[in-house]
Amino acid sequence: MALWTQMTQQLQHLTTQMLNELYPETFPLDIRHYLASWIEEQGWENFDVDNVEQEPQARMLLEQMMRLLQEVALQNPNVVEKVKLQHISRNLGIFQQQPLHLVRTVRDMLRKEKKIILARVGMHPNFQHQPMHQGTSASNNTVQLPRDDAKIDVDKLVLKVLEIQNCRQTLYQLQEELNWEKQEAESVPAGQNEMEPQNSDKVAQQNHIKQLEFNCSICAKKRLQLLQEAVCALEHCQSCLLHRIKSWRWEQHRATIGLRFDDNLGPLQTWCEQLLGVNGNLRQEVMLVKEDHRGDLEFHTLEESLERLLQTLIQSSLLVDKQPPQVIKTQSKFSTTVRHLLGEKIAPGKPVLLKAQIITEAQARNLGQQGIVPNENVGDLINSTAILEHNTSSKSTCATFRNMSIRKIKRADRKGSESVTEEKFALLFTTELTITGCEKPYTIQTDSLFCFQTISLPVVVIVHGSQEINAMATVIWDCAFSEPNRIPFVVPERVPWKQMCDALSSKFMSEVQTERALDRYNLHFLAQKIFDQPDISEDYSNMPVSWAQFNKEVLPGRNFTFWQWFEGVIDLTKKCLKEYWSEGLIFGFIGKQHLHVILQNKPHGIFLLRFSDSEMGGITIAYVGPGDNGGRRIQNIQPFTKKDLDSVGLGDRILDINCISHVYPDLPKQEVFKKFFTGKGDPSTSSPNMPLPADPSSGIYQMGSPFHNMNPEIFPSHSSRATPPYMQEHTMSVPESVFSSTIPSNPVDMEDMDPMDIILQICQ
Repeated sequence: MALWTQMTQQLQHLTTQMLNELYPETFPLDIRHYLASWIEEQGWENFDVDNVEQEPQARMLLEQMMRLLQEVALQNPNVVEKVKLQHISRNLGIFQQQPLHLVRTVRDMLRKEKKIILARVGMHPNFQHQPMHQGTSASNNTVQLPRDDAKIDVDKLVLKVLEIQNCRQTLYQLQEELNWEKQEAESVPAGQNEMEPQNSDKVAQQNHIKQLEFNCSICAKKRLQLLQEAVCALEHCQSCLLHRIKSWRWEQHRATIGLRFDDNLGPLQTWCEQLLGVNGNLRQEVMLVKEDHRGDLEFHTLEESLERLLQTLIQSSLLVDKQPPQVIKTQSKFSTTVRHLLGEKIAPGKPVLLKAQIITEAQARNLGQQGIVPNENVGDLINSTAILEHNTSSKSTCATFRNMSIRKIKRADRKGSESVTEEKFALLFTTELTITGCEKPYTIQTDSLFCFQTISLPVVVIVHGSQEINAMATVIWDCAFSEPNRIPFVVPERVPWKQMCDALSSKFMSEVQTERALDRYNLHFLAQKIFDQPDISEDYSNMPVSWAQFNKEVLPGRNFTFWQWFEGVIDLTKKCLKEYWSEGLIFGFIGKQHLHVILQNKPHGIFLLRFSDSEMGGITIAYVGPGDNGGRRIQNIQPFTKKDLDSVGLGDRILDINCISHVYPDLPKQEVFKKFFTGKGDPSTSSPNMPLPADPSSGIYQMGSPFHNMNPEIFPSHSSRATPPYMQEHTMSVPESVFSSTIPSNPVDMEDMDPMDIILQICQ
């Protein structure tokens, strides 16, 4: 009945229209008043109002409601009220045919009442928590409370506080009545004969006093029990909130490798503000109880629990909203934003100063274990203070460090071959806030990691632009393979290749801004390259790949590491080839064995676009050309770099090369690349291209990659211009005997074979 008790105090503030909407003619206010306790005890939310199979249960509730109204009417001494209630009971018969309509009516009414009460105590009635994005891995070990459950938990907690307040008011009324009765009893002299009228009144008065004392005792016990239950519920609800904040931080961390991240902190701020209000109300109730029960340890324990929860809530609600760049060059400006989800609530109108300092990995580790701010200064940080400012339009309280800069950095002693680009730092933000109700201020610190509430995401500090690629490799490895709740900033030395595949594909898609991921053929070649096993076609999924293989050891025969080479491809694709890749015109990463398989039995002029494996940031054209003695050769054009493509685009270069005519499997280049032609090529000469055979048994194989899904029948024949002077060829002669000795001679036999199976045959 706690809900109705609170609702009766709000009825006078509601307009007539609102009352009519809340209590319609089919379910008038009288029913809500006389059957308040019974209504709130029923499980209206458990019904599916669209499920006709639940009609029998709904009809039972309807019949019980009508019977209870009849009983109330019979017991009512007021004739007018009795007739009115009997009339209302008969009118409920309109729900007999569709009893689920009654359930919907009562359920919606209770929901509206809760919204009205929540609005009175400063809660947002439409508060909902956002679901975790699908991009978050299931292995994150972070759990998010479903948004409906979270809202229900907070609503129940608020109603519990209201019930405590009602219980206190009831107790005070009982105590006032008890004090009055005792005073009256003391003022009346006792008689000699108990049979005398004045003596019987005295006995009745004493019995009434005993009853009041008993009622006060019961009410006081109930008050204590409700307080204990409310503190436990608050602890549970706050635990769910902190879990969600950790999830938000983890998603923010993983966004570095391209996973999707919803940075909206609005729902979390609403949740924090609600729990702050509940905590304040409960602390007030405990304080009032302590005055009545001085020295009681139970209330002291409740008070300590609430203060601990308050400090944890305020500390956890200070977040790095906009992270600093994770690779920072000294003497360069950068910015970051820190947001306090409770800033306006705990320090309204007061300037709050935030200080930033840079700390090492070892200091971050000690900070988490000891909870102290490091005294040693390892870096000279410029513009390291900012004021928390409240934005009324966005309802956020943030401190923005706009022009921060690291003037110099002190390096730690490095172990073995560790380079400066492998050393991790972090930014530590600190501030002091005075909490209302606490005797002294305490320090709050904030972070973007899960279990350490003090630090930003790890950053790598460099002094020269040439170190940026290696520094980013450290960041990628940290974001992709670190575990939640880790010790800062521990990462595994080795990870399974399948985890590396996810990270590489996500990073590629994010940087290029494309929806086309790396397919299994691309990833298989990348595995062959990083493991230096070009002739093996086995499954690499569980093979461990080390940090050294990723970015310490150079690739065999090259002067660059795997990451440096892969990052070069990302940079080239992002700046020059985004549309080509997104539309499936670039095959991408492919090894020589696979290249031979898919181009064998193809006529002269067939070509595909592949990323160069010999040059950083290059793309090359592999095509079938005429060889010696009637054989065929797979030839590779000299790779084009960003510099080349900035002068003449890839589309124009393809148009200018007359020895290539159809992109794999057999799509005419004039039609496929038409949108990319700008006329900036070299039109000095022209000659017709070699025609392709029309025989469907010529070995055309439809691949699964996006660019192989195009229908070759929609493109007509064409001609092309002559080869321009800038074209150079890297030729690889492949005699016909190589194809015939390893691949079925009849092209039709290959049409239903998977390319990976074909490669396996070659390697065997």
